[in-house]
Amino acid sequence: MATTGQTLRNLKPGVFTTLQKVNPTGALQVRKQANGAITFYWRYTMDGKSERVVIGLYDPSAPPKKTEPTNAGGYSILAAERAAEKKAAEHHNYRNSGGWPALQEQKHRERKAAEIAKTAVEQFTLARLCDEYCNYLKALKRDAHRDAASIFRLHIKEAWPAKAAMPANSVEIDDVADMMRRLHEQNKGRTANKLRSYLRSAYQAALSARTKPDIPVLFKSFGVTANPVAGVMPDETQNRADKRPLSESELRRYWRIIRGIHDLRGAALRLHLLTGGQRIAQLVRLRNEHAGKREITIYDGKGRPGQEPRAHILPLTDAAIEAIAGCRSDGIYAISTDDGVTHVAPTTLSGWAAEIVGDKIADFQLKRVRSGIETILASAGVSTDTRGRLLSHGIAGVQNRNYNAYDYINEKRAALETLFMLLERKTTDNVTTLKRRTG
Repeated sequence: MATTGQTLRNLKPGVFTTLQKVNPTGALQVRKQANGAITFYWRYTMDGKSERVVIGLYDPSAPPKKTEPTNAGGYSILAAERAAEKKAAEHHNYRNSGGWPALQEQKHRERKAAEIAKTAVEQFTLARLCDEYCNYLKALKRDAHRDAASIFRLHIKEAWPAKAAMPANSVEIDDVADMMRRLHEQNKGRTANKLRSYLRSAYQAALSARTKPDIPVLFKSFGVTANPVAGVMPDETQNRADKRPLSESELRRYWRIIRGIHDLRGAALRLHLLTGGQRIAQLVRLRNEHAGKREITIYDGKGRPGQEPRAHILPLTDAAIEAIAGCRSDGIYAISTDDGVTHVAPTTLSGWAAEIVGDKIADFQLKRVRSGIETILASAGVSTDTRGRLLSHGIAGVQNRNYNAYDYINEKRAALETLFMLLERKTTDNVTTLKRRTG
């Protein structure tokens, strides 16, 4: 049925009514307002979304066959049909070139979101999170940044390049578990646990950046909302402390071996032993400016994430003073092979010890010196508290952290003198007892 003026006047106010379809797409619609005014619309659908475009007001005084708007801007029914057809044709052309202008802003937003997502994929990857976390550790002067960088490189970037290239916020618990499983299958359980620990801390930094102003704002850009490492269980059997401390007789034997090495290697190893077997990574970083006549200061950052390393003051016995004199360079670092420009690596010191000791002590490792020293000091009656202060174990409690400024120098010195006495004590530990022959 043809649409007439009477048809339009009989419309119910406020309701959109379709009058006819329009070629090549869409339909002509009309709506009567409460005041009786009638407006024409062209309605179309694109990409599942419907839109209406206003054509203009119905002018009942316009000639029925007029195909253009009147001077007053009104439309006859036929003129509205022609206007709708024109818009439909324009729409068809726009669609072929990217879309109707009414949806251009939406498409622009979609393109921008896609570009941002692409940037996130390319820039804020798991590999970059690992790198930024190592930079963060380095800025905090944490020695662990080197170890973390090495583990991330070997066991994420090189071993799992596809996972390393993933957005950090899309990594899931299964991805982390697979990384650790590979190391377990290679009998590297301890390395697997270290990978878990470093990666968990990296994700925690990204999570905490939203609420902790002291974490670089860059970590927020990774968009991390959950820590995928938290749910991966470590292998507790691999985290046990070394239960094989050097015995008192082995420590004395070690002392006699390095006492006769008159070069940088022997001097550095004697300093390590005579100051109580300090953590190797901290001792090798000793600066000449922190080495006084009767004491040295090294810096302990272990167990202090986000905090400055704690100054750890160590008194020097006469033998330790001689040892450090054999190490001292003219540069920044005391234990150095390039005149103090850089310090020797912890692995270098451990390697020197292994090379010098050879097979003179069964299954010797430099790390066993530290636990051996604590063991013989305990057997000599040195208190747990003094041993903890000497070896820079974690000092817990509010009182110790915030109020106790006493440096325990006298107690530490007494413990080190006891250690030296035990090392020098003449025993028969090198005598082998033969079994009596029977029969």
